[in-house]
Order: sequence, then C-alpha cells, then structure tokens
Amino acid sequence: SYIKRTKQRMNKSPKGGDYKAVMISENRNWKQNPEELERSWETIGISNDFLYGKLMREHPGLCQKLLQRILPELQIDHIEVVETQKSIDEDMDARSVRLDAYVRDDSERVYSIEMQMADTKELPKRSRYYSAMIDLQLLDKGMRYRYLNDSYIIFICPFDLYGKGRHMYTFDKRCKEDPELTMGDGATHIFLNTKGTMEDVSASLRAFLDYVDGRLSDDSFVQELKEAVDEAKKNREWRHEYMTLMLRDQENIEKGIELGRAEGRAEGREEGRTEGRAEERQEGIRLMVSALWDFGIPKEEIRKKIQEKYRLTGQELEEYLKW
Repeated sequence: SYIKRTKQRMNKSPKGGDYKAVMISENRNWKQNPEELERSWETIGISNDFLYGKLMREHPGLCQKLLQRILPELQIDHIEVVETQKSIDEDMDARSVRLDAYVRDDSERVYSIEMQMADTKELPKRSRYYSAMIDLQLLDKGMRYRYLNDSYIIFICPFDLYGKGRHMYTFDKRCKEDPELTMGDGATHIFLNTKGTMEDVSASLRAFLDYVDGRLSDDSFVQELKEAVDEAKKNREWRHEYMTLMLRDQENIEKGIELGRAEGRAEGREEGRTEGRAEERQEGIRLMVSALWDFGIPKEEIRKKIQEKYRLTGQELEEYLKW
C-alpha cells in the first residue's frame, strides 16, 4: 500500500529525538521561521539525539566514561566507535534501525546507547528489535552462535518506563521457575530514567541523569560533558547538518501526508466521488497516525491531534489508534 511505501521512505531518515517531537507536536514550520530554527540549535543540550550522537563519536572517552558509570561492574579499558547514527537494514521490507551510539570495547562486547526523549509506549519491543538486528550484523554466514558478542542495549529516558521510581532497570533473561538461573545468551537491556526517586544508582550516574534532565551539578563528568556541548554549538558544520536534517524531516512529514491525500483522491476518482472522499479521509487519518507514531509522538498527543483535525467519535478514534 502507499502507506507502507511512505513509511519506508520516512524510516530512511535518522531516528526521532526531542527536536522532532517538538516540531510535530507544536506544528512548527521551520521553513517559515528560520530564526526559530537558529534558536533551536543554540538551546539544544545533551538530550538532543543528534548532538548526543555527534559527541559520542567525536569524544569516545566521554562514551567510555558514561558506560563505566552505567556498568561499573565491567572492566572497560578501551572502546571504539563502530558507527554513530549507524543504519541497520538487513531486509528491504524490514524496518530499518538507526543507532545513536554503537560502540565495542576491548573485550568485544558491543553497546547501543540511545537517547530516547519520547515515550512511545513500545520501548521494550524496540529494544528487542534493536538487539535482533545487531545480532544479524555480528554473526557472519556459517559462524557458530557461540561467537555472538555479548550486547547491551541501553535507553536513556526522561520518563519512568515502568513507574517504579528507579533510575535504572536492567533486564537479562531468567528462568521463571528459578529466578537465580540466567539464560546466558549474553544480551542485556537497560532503561535509564532521569525522573527516578530511589537511591539505587551511584552519585556519578545520578549526576549524569540529572544533567540530561536539565539540572547541572559540579560533578567532573557532567562538567566535561557541558564543555563538550558548549564547544559543539560553535561547530558550523554540525549546525548546518542539524538544520538541514530538521528541514528534511519536516518535508518528509509534509510529503507523506500530502501523498496520502493525493493517492486517496486518485483512488476516489476511479471508484466514485463519494466513496473516494471517504477513502481519502480514512487513508489520510491512517497516514497521519502512522507518521506521528513513527516520529515518537506519545499516543495521547496523537489522539489530541487527530481529534482536533478530523472530529472523530471516541470509537472511531480508538479504531485508528489500534492500526
């Protein structure tokens, strides 16, 4: 369908972060407001996935220090950046994956460390998908499964995914009948929460999470990150790339929605004017829901946007949100 084709095109752009969520949810038009686009670059911080990814590539030492704070039980003497904003697309029909920071340490463990600003209500399954796609990259044809690297999928979030007040939720596969027994597949999934209330992590990791959440401290690592962020904002090449991506993402969204309308109209002319209008409306709604969802807009915000634009009944709205 044209919706599937449009989603495939949109999936080729870098993963959504806080800047896309703001752009869509507030209906910002960067082309008409270039000054606001300029200001957005001046005000972004480490929580912006574009800037975060750039810093992790240019300053692998910072990435190593961050990993050591998240996983103090591991001895990490050296890391190398495999690729920042790495694209993994094993199958043309499969959903592609864009990784903010993808690194490997001196023990051949691999880490995907993602900055995730929007609560899309699907992070556990996204984490599962990321892990599977990374495994496909790690194991060449004919290699034995035992050679799969240990992997860590880490999401840094400004929300409590599980609502338990923890700063850190770590998952490995355990036996339901014997919780002390681990599966031993080498895959670990971690969700960090900047809004945690428990005393469950080190002071240094908490200082980092506070910094992501906009609270500065005199922690040495936080100060080092702040200096890197301040310096990055002077980088004209990064600034230009950021602004180009912002404009491109907006154009992709506009093209996707317009494509839905245009193809709906074309189909409608073939099947009858009345039926065409109904189909155009339905397909337009579905495409808009899909576009907003793919760019990380929370479900409640999508519900509000669709309701405002199309004046649906509660039952109609829920049917589209199930799609």
